[in-house]
Amino acid sequence: MQAGAPTGRLAANIVGCSETWRLAPKRKPPMSDRSTKLSRRSLLLAAMAAPASRVLAQSHYPDRPITLIVPFGPGGIADLTARAVAQAMAGTLKQSIVVDNRPSAGSIVGSSAVAQARPDGYTVLLMSNGNAVSQTLFKKLPFDVMSDFAPVGTLGFFDLAVFVPAESRFKTLRDVTAYAKANPGKLTIGTIAPGSTQHLSAELFKTVAGIDAVTVPYKGTPAVLTALRAGEIDVGFEILGPMLSQVEAKVIRALAVTSGKRFPLLPNVPTVQEEGVAHYDVASWNALAVPARTPKDIVARLTLAANDALKSPEVIAQLQKLGVRPQGGTPEQMTQLLTSEIKRWGDVIRASKIEIQ
Repeated sequence: MQAGAPTGRLAANIVGCSETWRLAPKRKPPMSDRSTKLSRRSLLLAAMAAPASRVLAQSHYPDRPITLIVPFGPGGIADLTARAVAQAMAGTLKQSIVVDNRPSAGSIVGSSAVAQARPDGYTVLLMSNGNAVSQTLFKKLPFDVMSDFAPVGTLGFFDLAVFVPAESRFKTLRDVTAYAKANPGKLTIGTIAPGSTQHLSAELFKTVAGIDAVTVPYKGTPAVLTALRAGEIDVGFEILGPMLSQVEAKVIRALAVTSGKRFPLLPNVPTVQEEGVAHYDVASWNALAVPARTPKDIVARLTLAANDALKSPEVIAQLQKLGVRPQGGTPEQMTQLLTSEIKRWGDVIRASKIEIQ
């Protein structure tokens, strides 16, 4: 026996206790505890699997057709721009893009449909400066332009121009402003409906040029053209695209384009700024947006496809014929544009005391 080892009954008791400790059955937790642990484990596994499934779905985007909602009627410049770009984007994305026209005042119906759609990249909105105008022009909207959409990027800018009848006494825009300053309240400017880009551009021109003129609203572009040809109005503010053929036919003349750059197809027509009205730079525009909370990698995929489409010589030629200057960009640049446009046109609407609808 080793020195210091316990002997006799004490030893037996210690051994017995030791054996009893080793052989005692392991106490099972109550059924409720096991169920709780199982539920927690299931939730943990589900939570770990969810992001993985989303990443897998996004990595295959797009795996079905994309719907591009155009809040304007078919056949107009916005619609034709959307279709030209969508066709090229479809080639890059290797998936069809279906154009869905949903015209309404202020683009509200189409924009609302996209704002309420699932943020998965399969519903896209053709946005315009009309969305920026609507933020102030309407008392209440079913969406917020800044918070309910994720910008993708711009597609192009639509130049407007100042037109006069072919036989007008005004040979330049400087002639127009000089006459208006010498004869307050005599000059008449034709535009389409109040709150439209054309109407707001004319109101801004009056303010920046410092003239007092009468703005005459018409129901649409054809009515403005008819009034010009008949000499019912002195000048007209209108989107350049629909009027190009009339300029080429020498039925009307373009005195100046409203943007800061001359239009490529009318290189001899100066800008409003070149004609002495400093800081005047106006253009209508179109862009793409998706519902807020759309994954950033999907937004990035759409941005890349749109910018690639706008580099296509065929798309560039198509858009220029419509009077559109192709210009892509980033979501961040589009956010800056929206912010500045909302402020700019809001100021014009308030200064011109245009009735809020």
